[in-house]
Amino acid sequence: MRHHLWKTAVPTALILLAGFTLSACGKDADGGSMPGMNHATPSAGSSTSQTGDFNDADVAFATQMIPHHQQAVQMASMAGYSATTPEVKKLAAAIKAAQDPEIKTLSGWLASWGKPVPTPSHSGHDMSDMPGMMTEEEMSDLGNTQGSMFDRMWVEMMIKHHLGAVTMAKTEQTTGKNADAIALAKKIETGQNAEIATMRRLLGRLPVS
Repeated sequence: MRHHLWKTAVPTALILLAGFTLSACGKDADGGSMPGMNHATPSAGSSTSQTGDFNDADVAFATQMIPHHQQAVQMASMAGYSATTPEVKKLAAAIKAAQDPEIKTLSGWLASWGKPVPTPSHSGHDMSDMPGMMTEEEMSDLGNTQGSMFDRMWVEMMIKHHLGAVTMAKTEQTTGKNADAIALAKKIETGQNAEIATMRRLLGRLPVS
């Protein structure tokens, strides 16, 4: 009888011990998940963008692209209530939807790198030397334009603005170091080139005067 109990108890104890061992291995020394077992990946807006792997070009890209995007979002908002062409309104909404999250992403990277994050107040005349940036006078002229001429002026200005962003994105791809920043630059180049093609086609259908 005792022999039978021993034969039953040993496998049971081994199973319990194995289960405890596997449970312990699922945690690291700090009580967290075992490396490689956490399949959650940072989103595009995460500030954990290889914080120790960046150079001055990455910082310049993020620092300049933030006010650049902010101006594009401002122009998109203007089109939302001033444009008369449905295609222009739709394009403006798409630009805002794409660039708002990218502003958050770029801001998160700068914060994680210990660099200052530009605010909208920094996008004035001192930033007008960046490729494609509109001057305060140009933005004022756009705001004072109405009807179909607003649509045409907006498209012409946004094409110029996008071309500037593409130039900045190409520079980041050739001089940057951070893998996530370079990937975003490639995304910006591809996306904005596609929008430029759309706007050029649209421009041919808008009235000249």
